[in-house]
Amino acid sequence: MSSDNNRQASQHSRDSSESHDPRTDSSLTVGLIPAPELPELLVSLIIEELSDQLSNDVDDTCQWQLDSVTDPLIGAEDNTRDILSKARELSESRHWDYIICITDLPIFRNRQIVVAEVCEARGMGIISQPALGASPLRRRMAESIVQLVSELHHGSSEDARDREQKRQDNKGRGLLNWWRRHNARDLMRLRLSERVAPIKRVNVHDDQQDIDVRFVSARRLPGACKLLGGMVRANRPWTIFPTFRKIIAVAFATGAYGLIFPTLWRLSDAYEPLRFAALMMAAMIAMVGWIILDHGLWEPQRHPQAFPMARLYNLTTLITLSMGVVFYYVSLLVLFLGAVALFVPSSLLASTLEHDIGLMDYLSLAWLTTSVATVAGALGAGLESDETVRSATYGYRQKARQKRARELAEKAREQQEK
Repeated sequence: MSSDNNRQASQHSRDSSESHDPRTDSSLTVGLIPAPELPELLVSLIIEELSDQLSNDVDDTCQWQLDSVTDPLIGAEDNTRDILSKARELSESRHWDYIICITDLPIFRNRQIVVAEVCEARGMGIISQPALGASPLRRRMAESIVQLVSELHHGSSEDARDREQKRQDNKGRGLLNWWRRHNARDLMRLRLSERVAPIKRVNVHDDQQDIDVRFVSARRLPGACKLLGGMVRANRPWTIFPTFRKIIAVAFATGAYGLIFPTLWRLSDAYEPLRFAALMMAAMIAMVGWIILDHGLWEPQRHPQAFPMARLYNLTTLITLSMGVVFYYVSLLVLFLGAVALFVPSSLLASTLEHDIGLMDYLSLAWLTTSVATVAGALGAGLESDETVRSATYGYRQKARQKRARELAEKAREQQEK
């Protein structure tokens, strides 16, 4: 009985704030509320084209207007009802007809990965950006927004979806429109990724969360890999290299100095490919581990109020740093190839190694020097401030999670001291 009352209260709240059905208007406004950084960037890239997509795929009798407001609170909670309540407060002053929230926080319901949710009574939807995967993120985001607006505009019941499917089929009969045909129950168009990690649409009627429709990952493991890829994408691993300028300087200086001595020459000549590979892996693992430990990037789980998805975020940090270090290693290898050719004369190298010199000898020497220099670079990671390293390896939400974890840890310490 209380659940029915909650749903009626939610419907009454919407009816009292909007005296008419937005589906009868000739002009409709869709409000987008993205979280900062990647969701905000995605919205800015697609907002100009969304109006035409909504006209083509949702309702061509309406004039669609798009508005966007970035709010750091969107995604701060994993409770959809709280997110939608905050969004509602923000939209009242802007007179939006439909509202789509885009969070960078993973959402789980009953151990299932949630990609998107729809609350038809409130005219709102929410998209979890990490659950869309890593690429092509722009098209996936646009298609997801269009689908959620369709669910809100035409209805999310089975009958409403059947009617919308018939409309889509009739519109796509021509040769020029066949490619636009879209299943009225799919969150986005089918691609290879969606075939490997399919998304399932579920009519849930969740009164506790005020949700009518939920899109979830149908397969747990592929969905988890897709989610992890989206979280790593949000952390922008390609930004690590320019941020670690001091580390690169220390590593290159160490390796260039070592090239002067013939010890590295003889070692590179004596090593087998398997030993080169093992040394490379050891050097990169040492660098990733030292950066995590020295700058406190591992989220603690020692107190009961710790972030419940700390393991997921720690794995994201590990993958983000690993990708950055791989790019750093390859860049350093290119630099040392040039340094070896410049510093080590072929005649001197041949006389030292006592055999003819070829390209593989220079490549082996550069490879060994890069691995040795990477170990020195790991120690040089301590030259960077904690804030600089976190800015390079964390997305907005993960930085917020780290701040919260530190505050909780300090609070727990203070209580123990008392």
